[in-house]
Amino acid sequence: MNQSEVAQYLASNPCFFEEHAELLGKIKLSSPLLGRAVSLQERQMEVVREKYRHLELRLSELMRQAHENDHSNAKFQKWANALLLARNDVDLPHILTTNLKEIFSLPHVSLRLWNVADDFEHTWFAAPTSDTIRLFASGLATPFCGENRDFEAASWLDMPVASLAMLPLRAEGKVVGLLVLGSPDKSRFSSHMATDFLAQLAETASAALACLIK
Repeated sequence: MNQSEVAQYLASNPCFFEEHAELLGKIKLSSPLLGRAVSLQERQMEVVREKYRHLELRLSELMRQAHENDHSNAKFQKWANALLLARNDVDLPHILTTNLKEIFSLPHVSLRLWNVADDFEHTWFAAPTSDTIRLFASGLATPFCGENRDFEAASWLDMPVASLAMLPLRAEGKVVGLLVLGSPDKSRFSSHMATDFLAQLAETASAALACLIK
């Protein structure tokens, strides 16, 4: 019998070693952990221990992620509460951006809205924006994250930034503004990062600011 036939026979007869238990002590396998030959039973225990080790690492990573998610959810709740406590509509953009900076430890935050109601046309958040940035925002299905390539939106921030996130703001299905998060750290907002949480921020911000749009 060649090796393939032996392997096939053992796979077809899983009770073989139960019927020939005396062979277990005679079979020797190379152990990558001990650096010597060990019995089949010892090797099986090594495999089991290695599987448990990987499971423990995976469980530890899941627990860490769960803790981070709880922490982020608590911050989000605090930010949303601040928006709900706003007494004047005109104060909403300031409250929204200031609390984002403070609660989420974001270096720079700003926004712009277009098609605002007449009462808000004189405000900082309704400052003129180009057709280019409006077209760019309208084309965003999800928040943009990446390096700052001299984006117009970066000029809305109070300091130069190396990376930024741009979150489209919507009202009645149309993009009516852009929320911008910036950082001097080039890797803070990477093109590879997940944007689910940023999308949630954008959705809540859009709902809060909808009262300012015509």
